Amino acid sequence: MEALKCIETRRSIRKFKEQQVPHETMREIVAEAAFAPSWKNTQVTRYIVVEDKAVLARIADEAVLGFAHNTDIIKGAPALVVVTMVHGRSGFERDGSFSTSKEDRWEVFDAGLATQTFCLAAHDKGVGSVILGIFDEAKVAEIIGLDEGQRVAALVAAGYADEAPEAPKRKEAGELVRFLD
Repeated sequence: MEALKCIETRRSIRKFKEQQVPHETMREIVAEAAFAPSWKNTQVTRYIVVEDKAVLARIADEAVLGFAHNTDIIKGAPALVVVTMVHGRSGFERDGSFSTSKEDRWEVFDAGLATQTFCLAAHDKGVGSVILGIFDEAKVAEIIGLDEGQRVAALVAAGYADEAPEAPKRKEAGELVRFLD
């Protein structure tokens, strides 16, 4: 798929078919997402694909801060991708000091770039996704047994779409850009 078409046609998918996405397809999506830029090429983003219905239910019931919409999405998705980041690399110098005033917030920026790249690669492969932002990071980490040194960045429900939402209205470029000539 052409890059601009992929960007323009990707939608947040919240209703999925029951069909699992093959592991090989998920690996291909992650391989494409690995091309996302990162701070000094640190590549701190990792992906944990949760397909176990009991684990999905625990995350949905215990880790979305009471946000019922996310509970429904997670329970209806064949997979939930827990996007994590290795803490302490992105935004740091080798001696452990911060490189900029953004301090360790670069790791979140890098994980965001990788998450969007993941979603675009998924769309290109016919897999729908939606990025979920309302969740308890510590609880998700506990439920999935996240490795020490990593933090949860985002949750992405993924699967084959069972809906075709219209594009939401977008702001005109003139509202979004300013030039200093």
